[in-house]
Amino acid sequence: MNENDARTTWVLVDGENIDATLGGSILGRRPQPDERPRWDRLLDFAERQWAQSARGVFFLNASMGIPMPFVQALKAMDYIVVPLSGSPDEKVVDIAIQRTLQALLARPEDVMLVSHDGDFLHDLGALLAADRRVGVAAFSEFRNAGFGTLAGLEKFDLEYDAHVFDAPLPRIRVIPIDEFDPTDFLR
Repeated sequence: MNENDARTTWVLVDGENIDATLGGSILGRRPQPDERPRWDRLLDFAERQWAQSARGVFFLNASMGIPMPFVQALKAMDYIVVPLSGSPDEKVVDIAIQRTLQALLARPEDVMLVSHDGDFLHDLGALLAADRRVGVAAFSEFRNAGFGTLAGLEKFDLEYDAHVFDAPLPRIRVIPIDEFDPTDFLR
């Protein structure tokens, strides 16, 4: 058995951050069901990317109630669903993710955070210093600039790298010249 056989990648999803970015910044409206991420593909991506098992933890702000159909769908994909509540001034999802990142310091496992939020920079830095594989998956153009300062942090785009969407999103992105294909635009 090699070292990777025993390791797990914990995929921590900041649900409200991804949903707010998709709806507010990319689509400019509430996403339709067919425009939402296919979260099972994210776990498959994490497993393929680092060649080890992946476990998903989806954090939800449930202060106003639990969206049961969505929770049931996530559970069917083997996600651990963490519904949280707190006072209106508490960022309950961020607090829970920070605590989870801190708890993972004591375990020899890897982490892929799914968020744009810079509130996690300190804890990701601590994991990187502890010699883990650490990544962030998000929409690249909305990712906090501080992620670029963390040496060793692997960065993935939810649409272009993880392929969690069924159809292209209306995004404008900077295209590395090595990836430019004029036929993508000549339609």
